[in-house]
Amino acid sequence: MGPKTKTILNAERFASICKALAHPARVRIVDHLNQLNQCICGQIVEVLPLAQSTVSQHLKILKEAGLVKDAIDGPRTCYCLDRQVIEEFRSMAAQFGQGGAPNE
Repeated sequence: MGPKTKTILNAERFASICKALAHPARVRIVDHLNQLNQCICGQIVEVLPLAQSTVSQHLKILKEAGLVKDAIDGPRTCYCLDRQVIEEFRSMAAQFGQGGAPNE
């Protein structure tokens, strides 16, 4: 795998995370989880003016991008940020903002 392939894969990863964050509700979910700095069970619906099914769909997209992790706690699902992915995204965004492709 040459350097050009690695850059494309990282650019794809960066774009995937950006796409997951491309909806205001998902940005609010990530911001809420970041502010709490802990896993929460069920309280996300109370914070957003959205139906449970809509929040669940947004969480699914965030999980697929790797931004959010979940764990089953009895009948509830608890959600928290994957701090490693958040840091990875911050690093890529900083590189992108400096005029270079992510992780070049």
